Amino acid sequence: MAAMHLQLQASAQISSSDRILASPFKSSGFCRLRSPRSQILDVSVNPKKRGVGVRAVAVPIREEVQTSIPGFTQLGEPVPEGLSLNDVVKTLPKEVFEVDDFKAFKTVAITVSSVAAGYAALAVAPWYLYPIVYAFLGTAVTGLFVIGHDCGHNSFSKSQLVNDVVGTIVMTPLIYPFEPWRIKHNTHHAHTNKLIMDTAWQPFRPHQYDNGSPLVRGVIRATMGPLWWMASVGHWIFWHFDLSKFRPQEQDKVKVSLAAVAAFAALVLAPLLVTQGPVGFVKWWLVPWLGFHFWMSTFTMVHHTAPHIPFKPNREWYAVEAQLNGTVHCDYPAWIDLLCHDISVHIPHHVSTKIPSYNLRKAYAAIQEKWDRHLNKAEFGFPLMNTIIDQCNLFDARRSKWVKFDKNLRGDAAAATSD
Repeated sequence: MAAMHLQLQASAQISSSDRILASPFKSSGFCRLRSPRSQILDVSVNPKKRGVGVRAVAVPIREEVQTSIPGFTQLGEPVPEGLSLNDVVKTLPKEVFEVDDFKAFKTVAITVSSVAAGYAALAVAPWYLYPIVYAFLGTAVTGLFVIGHDCGHNSFSKSQLVNDVVGTIVMTPLIYPFEPWRIKHNTHHAHTNKLIMDTAWQPFRPHQYDNGSPLVRGVIRATMGPLWWMASVGHWIFWHFDLSKFRPQEQDKVKVSLAAVAAFAALVLAPLLVTQGPVGFVKWWLVPWLGFHFWMSTFTMVHHTAPHIPFKPNREWYAVEAQLNGTVHCDYPAWIDLLCHDISVHIPHHVSTKIPSYNLRKAYAAIQEKWDRHLNKAEFGFPLMNTIIDQCNLFDARRSKWVKFDKNLRGDAAAATSD
């Protein structure tokens, strides 16, 4: 009997439901099978050798997958009934939770050197290269926020003091007060995609749009449309500078953060404006800052907005459904992931905020191994952004679905009554 040699790629398993993609070649006895999970299995037969050998080969496979929603490469299946978020956390290897000071400060070194390189390029580049330089610089500046993001979750250092100091320092040049952001961001994690409670990306509702003034409707159309990248600026203004939004016991640390950004504005931004003028201010600070907000808006929208992912009221909300099945993994170009420290590997971050940014990929691999069928995956680009902007206009809580700005396109029930 002819012996067989099986080469498994990406740990694929043969099952009765696998199907042949290519006919065997007579010379090598080769055929390729695809499993239902889009994994690839190469099977070759060697008639000259006896015995069966099985070898697992760690070969990354990237396939173009089409779904019913443009921009999405996989639509997650519903999570099993009775599954808890803690059940998912328990399947992750312990090492993904380990805080490593060397790796943490390596991210600081990457960001500081990248920002310095970006500003050096801006100083010598001719004007027609500015778009390229600003694309790089705005993304590099976003790395400052991601480091502060780890600090806010106490996953940068084991020391609370180090987390507070580093977080304040790296976010201050962005005029982003660290402590107010930390408080509101942790609320986002506790109530992800929950109506009213989620403080990161609360959708506009039909009644807000329909009953709004022309100005209000225009702002809603812009921020949920072509100016989505400016939405983060509004969020920054609304949530982070009003002491009344924080409890009395939180306000002392909030005041420290507000004082830090005020000091930066007075000691750095004001002299910059005076010495370089409005044009220099725009060139050296405002445009990179807007580049940062482009990514803030984009990351938040992409990771938590999709036509098939609803926001839910408190009575219907389940943590594991929101964090595992309701958060989107999006593939970005490698240079963006490098400068932004893998913040796009977002599902493991929502499964547990204790995972440092430099361990997110390892955690995601573990999640894929056990829970892959429940994950929503997308690829950054025009099809994805067009899908979100075109289909996710307003969220109708009564019907638990996204609807259009135009009443005539919402369906009969929606046209008759707004939630």
